[in-house]
Amino acid sequence: MSALFSPIRLRDLELPNRIMVAPMCQYSAEDGKANDWHFTHMNTLALSGAAMFCVEATHVEQIGRITPGCLGLWNDATEAALRPVLASVRRHSTIAIAIQLAHAGRKGSSHRPWEGGQQIPLTERGWQTVGPSEVAHKEGELKPLALDAVGLKRIRDAFVEAARRANRLGVDAVELHCAHGYLLHQFLSPISNHRTDKYGGSLQNRMRYPLEVFDAVRGVFPPKKPVGIKVSATDWVDGGWDIQQTIEFARELKKRGVDWIDVSSGGVSPQQKIPLAPGYQLPFAQAIREATGVTTMAVGLITEASHAEDIVASGKADMVALARGMLYDPRWAWHAAAELGGEVYAPPQYWRSQPASQKALFGETRFGAR
Repeated sequence: MSALFSPIRLRDLELPNRIMVAPMCQYSAEDGKANDWHFTHMNTLALSGAAMFCVEATHVEQIGRITPGCLGLWNDATEAALRPVLASVRRHSTIAIAIQLAHAGRKGSSHRPWEGGQQIPLTERGWQTVGPSEVAHKEGELKPLALDAVGLKRIRDAFVEAARRANRLGVDAVELHCAHGYLLHQFLSPISNHRTDKYGGSLQNRMRYPLEVFDAVRGVFPPKKPVGIKVSATDWVDGGWDIQQTIEFARELKKRGVDWIDVSSGGVSPQQKIPLAPGYQLPFAQAIREATGVTTMAVGLITEASHAEDIVASGKADMVALARGMLYDPRWAWHAAAELGGEVYAPPQYWRSQPASQKALFGETRFGAR
């Protein structure tokens, strides 16, 4: 049996394979509200054959967005806009739905990537960002306001309220975004966190706020539903956050019942030097898994079915999450199943889609309903 197409259980959530569609920012929302683009995007990838789809970074307050086009879940309007999109996915797919809850911190108020991605000045409808310290992401940008006790509570409560809204929407799992230089990662990294209070300085202090947010979300999301977290295992900058600190963070998360760790890297500093190559982040996922036993997801330039199979079969990670590979091939898991001898769900309207060569090898129902 293919390891990639073997089942895995996360609390009460039974997944038929080890593939997740990774959360991918679409920068296409309107004041945080999902729209027809999200119908297209989510419904397309919900039929990919993956076991779980993770909704893109969904921001817990308006100033927590990366760009004006980022998805949100901070009020009744944003919740209502997402409801029919998720309902449509449910009607046509058996895929589990997770949602990534996020706050951009000092990396907010930015133009969309295809508009240059630079910080939007306040005079051009940008907004004042916040962060652990008054340290800009890069030279020339407006510094964020350092969060005080009131601000820390406001954002923690916003994560909690967003988790409650996600549960009302029927979401199966939550992933907290603690990676890519966004707010929770900013607290972890000594590059962005220069505080001298209980939230800065030592590793224990820098971990404190992300762990408080995790505890608060875990406390309101139903116990039977999993809560995972996405981390950057290294800043790729000397003196920054690194894999050993990440392992200590993972140990603390394990004590609190984290259900998976989605292992990425980078994002907190433009000084990063990332050696891009297929599976370049895999050693971090493997190190966390071996040190802690926590379920891990591998991400980063995983495009070939044989590579994904080896990752799971060799025990380097428990699952894989694909982003660009899924956009390029929205039936990636179908094709992986054909190559590896696995089975995936497909709606009956598509059962006749298999090429004759695949039917001869695997039979008429290999892509069909389990």
